[in-house]
Amino acid sequence: MIALIQRVEKSWVKVNGEQIAAIGRGYNILLGVMEGDTYEDVTKLVRKVLALRIFPNEEGKMDRNIVQVVGEVLVVSQFTLAGRIKKGNRPDFTGAMEPKGAKTLYELFIEVLSRELTVASGEFGAMMEVGIVNDGPVTIIADSKTL
Repeated sequence: MIALIQRVEKSWVKVNGEQIAAIGRGYNILLGVMEGDTYEDVTKLVRKVLALRIFPNEEGKMDRNIVQVVGEVLVVSQFTLAGRIKKGNRPDFTGAMEPKGAKTLYELFIEVLSRELTVASGEFGAMMEVGIVNDGPVTIIADSKTL
C-alpha cells in the first residue's frame, strides 16, 4: 500500500463538478492499493500516518503529529501510484490490486483512520478533481512494505 501524504492548509475533491468532500488543515492522502496488500498493510500505514511528525512546533521544527494538531484527512484512491515506468513510456499498472479488493482495503483504511481523526474521502474509481493547498510544501511517500 502506497500513500502520498501531503500536509495541507485545505483540500477538497469534486466529482462531475460537484464538491463531495473537503477538509481544513491536515493531510491529503493519495492512496494506492497494491497487489498482495492485506489488513496488516492497512494497520501499519494508519499507525505511521497517525505518528508522523511533520507539523511545526512552537520553534517551527517539524515535531507534531496530526493528532496533536487536531488535523483532518482527505483520502483519495490513486491506483496510478502503482505505475511503473521502467520499460517504455506508458506506465504499467499491473502492480495495482484488482478494483474489488482495492476498494475493500481503501474503505478499511478510511474506517481505521476514522477511529482517531476526522476523515473525508473521494469516490473510489471515479474521475475526480482534487484541490490541494499545500502547506510547506511537505510531501512524504510511505510504502507499507518498507515501514
